[in-house]
Order: sequence, then C-alpha cells, then structure tokens
Amino acid sequence: MRSTIKRTGYSHYVNMGPIELRQPIPTSSIDQIDPFVLLHHYGPYKISVDNNPFDLGPHPHRGFEPITFLIEGEQLHRDSLGNESLVTAGDVQWTTAGRGIIHAEGPSKDFVNKGGVLEGIQLWLNLPANKKMIPAQYQHVKSENFAVEKSINNKISVQIVAGSLNGLNGKIETQTDVNAYIIDAKQGGMHVITLDKTHQSLVYLIKGEVIINDVVLSENKKQLIEFNSDGDHFSIVANKNSKLLFLSGVPLKEEVTTYGPYVMNTQTEIMEAMRDYQKGKMGFLPA
Repeated sequence: MRSTIKRTGYSHYVNMGPIELRQPIPTSSIDQIDPFVLLHHYGPYKISVDNNPFDLGPHPHRGFEPITFLIEGEQLHRDSLGNESLVTAGDVQWTTAGRGIIHAEGPSKDFVNKGGVLEGIQLWLNLPANKKMIPAQYQHVKSENFAVEKSINNKISVQIVAGSLNGLNGKIETQTDVNAYIIDAKQGGMHVITLDKTHQSLVYLIKGEVIINDVVLSENKKQLIEFNSDGDHFSIVANKNSKLLFLSGVPLKEEVTTYGPYVMNTQTEIMEAMRDYQKGKMGFLPA
C-alpha cells in the first residue's frame, strides 16, 4: 500500500547573521518531524576571497547529531576530538555530539582562493535521553563509497547514506534506527521507494521538480512532504533533473528542549550544557 501524505511544507528563507538560508524544519506550522529537529539548506553561495559568509568558527554542540550533506563545493572540518578533514561535493559528515564536542567548519582556504559555489544541507538528528551523554564521535564518508539503488531505466539513483534499502546498507554507523538517502533524478525518471512503517518519513526537494505520489514539489514552492506511517512505499516521477533528501526514523516521543547549539530534554540539562562548555568539559579547539 502506498503511504498517504500527512502534510506538505515550504522552505522559507531565514537569516542567521550574515547568512541567508532555507529552513523547512522548524517552521510556524512544523515544529519538528521526530526525531529530526532542524533542517537547513544553505546556498548556493558564490564563495570568493571577497565573499565568504559561511565560515563558522569553533562552537559547541551537545545532545544530538549535526549532519552535513555537502551538495557542491568544499568545507574544512575541525573538531575538539582532533579530527580535521576536507569534505567535498557529495560527501557526508556525521557528527555525534553526545556529551559535547566543539567543531568549526567553512570553505577551505584553497576553495576560497580559487572561488566556487558552496551548497549543502545541515540536519539536526535528535538523540534519545539515554544516549545524550555518550562520547562524541565523527564520521566522514566520501560520496563514491555509498551503495546506490537505481531505477529500471537508470534515470533515478538512490544513494544509501545511513540505514538500509532493499538489502543495501549505508556506510554511516547510526546511534538510532534511521534512514538517510540522497536521490538524484533525471527528467522522465520514475521509481518506487520502500518505507518502514515504524518510521516517520519525509522527503525534501533540494532542486528541480518532482511528483511524489500525486503532489508536485518544486523550487520556491512546496519543497517538503511528510508521510503518514500507513504504507510501505511512495512513488517519484521527475519532471526536471532533480535532487532530493529522504529521511526516516523511529520517533523518540520525548520532551525536546533546545537552546542555541544544544538539544536536551529539560531546561536544567540546557543550563548544565552551558556551564560544562564554559568550564572546558567539551574540549578545546583553537580558532
């Protein structure tokens, strides 16, 4: 049975300091899609020596997993665990903040000097209460190392980043039961993608135009679909060359309290996170 659509959403622009980006989660009508608490779509930005707004200096996180799907460009990642890696187009970096990590990310110096376009997705995946204080971890997987499922006519490719799909497994080791796929669809492509009924599932259109079941997603209009957990698949037809992000996960059904870079269950835990950061308990990372 095909899953029905619970609701659709828009991806309005918001300002974060000097950065303008799209924010389909949260919005005035969608607070979260448990266990996903935030989704930012940044770029495309033209990066150069004279224009580099997306250079995020050292900052902390606790209680969730900040994840980057890099669509175009290059970003340098550094963190308080001692990791330093160059993330390039198509790569995924999956940080488990756990009890605390400090990281910094931004276009690499070489990328800034040569100039280019930067675009990506930043996702905040919640951790359950019993895992919010686990040790921090960092994973970086190159695009070519992910398994891919293709449609019959090869016009749609589904890259399995995390979780599984029809016997293909993602390279990311996850703390919770989640699936994450990048879908590339060429015009005229058609495919059916299976769903797990125990998950809450969504599709976000990054670029292009597609029909999901009977709903059209297009840039600057409806760009997000959340499914009901009543079916085992959805259909996709590409009206244009398109790229999408599919996410699904078992809902945690826990209280969520957020403040700045922290996602916890109570206000007391937020205060403890702020204090621990100030005391250096999340590590150190030079600017």
